[in-house]
Amino acid sequence: MTDICFPGEASEYRAARDRLLEREVELRRLTEEVAEARRALPPGGPIPEDYVLSGLHADNTAGGVRFSELFGPDRNTLVIYSMMFPVEPDGDAPCPSCTSFLDALDGAAPHVTQRVNLAVVVKAPLDRLLAHARDRGWRHLRLLSSAGTAFNRDYLAEIPAEGGGVQQMPMTNVFRRDGDVIRHFWGSELLYAPAEPGQDPRHSDTIDPQWNVFDLCPEGRGTDWNPALAYADAPPRCCG
Repeated sequence: MTDICFPGEASEYRAARDRLLEREVELRRLTEEVAEARRALPPGGPIPEDYVLSGLHADNTAGGVRFSELFGPDRNTLVIYSMMFPVEPDGDAPCPSCTSFLDALDGAAPHVTQRVNLAVVVKAPLDRLLAHARDRGWRHLRLLSSAGTAFNRDYLAEIPAEGGGVQQMPMTNVFRRDGDVIRHFWGSELLYAPAEPGQDPRHSDTIDPQWNVFDLCPEGRGTDWNPALAYADAPPRCCG
């Protein structure tokens, strides 16, 4: 399929790699077909209320932030990631997997927000979220608490937990503003679809870099590793 080759590779490797490349091209084509179908979705339902979330204002003071205020004057799309915080129904700790994803998204946020609005919502109180953000070094994400509102429940980021209480769920939702109406556009409902045997839902994998990196490696994702909030052998930061 190509004239590419690397030093020392065997003909068997090149033949197998070319066959794999054909499948990668097919996957690229299918990925764009799915994205095109997503963009062609008819209008979703309007939000049931202009939720008042807790967040920081431009002057860095905490207070109520209306959902409609999350849209910039020239950006009509809003992407919201609902972090599992707390990760357990009766706990108060943040989710390590959500945290690892947001570590990466914080770095991408200045680029993402050139085109769309971006926010992170948790059920935990705002001060707990801001303290966690300081610990992680997050500087670019817009952070909000939905405590006291129905947002998480309405948009599948919260479900009844076994044994009582509620379980927070890692949903991504996209909203679109059309004039004075804000409509739901898309949600990562793959989270609730039956997973393939031996796999997790993979509902956010297209925007989660760590799992995509593992997919390129001989070890693959494995089945016995998940992100943690800290690692004993983590390399030092290059800039101190």
